[in-house]
Amino acid sequence: MIALPTFGGFRLDGKRALVTGGGRGLGLAAGVALAQAGAAVTLAARSGAELEAACAAIRAQDGKADVMVLDVTDARNVAREIASRAPYQILVNNAGMNRPRLLTETPDDDIDAVFTLNVKATFYLCREVARSLQAAGLPGSIINVSSQMGHVGSPRRTLYCASKHAVEGMTKALAWELGPAGIRVNTLCPTFIETALTAPMFEDRSFRSFVLDRIALGRLGRIDEVMGPMVFLASDASSLMTGSALMLDGGWTAA
Repeated sequence: MIALPTFGGFRLDGKRALVTGGGRGLGLAAGVALAQAGAAVTLAARSGAELEAACAAIRAQDGKADVMVLDVTDARNVAREIASRAPYQILVNNAGMNRPRLLTETPDDDIDAVFTLNVKATFYLCREVARSLQAAGLPGSIINVSSQMGHVGSPRRTLYCASKHAVEGMTKALAWELGPAGIRVNTLCPTFIETALTAPMFEDRSFRSFVLDRIALGRLGRIDEVMGPMVFLASDASSLMTGSALMLDGGWTAA
C-alpha cells in the first residue's frame, strides 16, 4: 500500500479565538466563521449590547461565543483582560479605522487616532496574547487584518497606508520572534468590501469607478469572502505559513 499524506483540515475544535472589532462587519464575519469551524469565540469591542446580540446569534447556530467589552487602545485594560482568561490560540486583530484626507489637510488628531487603533492596539493584543500562550506553552495563530493598502499607495490614504504598512512590518518581525514558540503571525489583506459601513462611499460614482478599475475581478468584495481565508489562517491548513500576507484583493496588487 502507498503511504498517503494526511491533512489536518480546517477544523478548530477545542481552540479558543479572540476577535477584536467583533460586533459587526469583517470582525463579526470572522467570529462566525471561526465558531462554525468549532472554535470557542470571544468577540471584543467597546459596545456591549452589540456584542451580546452577535454572540446570541452565534449561539443560536450552536456555536460557542462570549463577550469581552474592551477598548483595545487601552494597554492596561488589554493586559488585564487577557491575563484574566484562558489563553487564546487564535487572535484576529480586526479593529481598525481610516480617515481619508489629502496629506496637506490631515490634522494631528487623525494621525494619533489612526496609529493608536491600527498599530498600537494591534501591538498590545499581540503582546498580551503571545505572553499568555508562551506562559502556557501553547502554539497559536495571530491574524492581523491589514489591507491591500499595506502593499500599495493610494490618493488620500497616506495615513492609512502608513499604518497598514506598519502592521505588515510588525507581522514579519513577530513571525521570527514568535516562530520558535510555535506561534504563527500572518496578515489578511482585503480590498474594498461591500458592507453597510462602506456603502455610502460607493454612492460617489467617480470613487466607485476608481476602485472597480483597479480590481481585476471587476467587483467589490463580499463579506462572506473573508470567512474562508480567516479559517485557513487560523487552522492547521496553514501550519507552514508565517510572516506572510494573504492577499484578498481581487487582483488589485497584481497590476
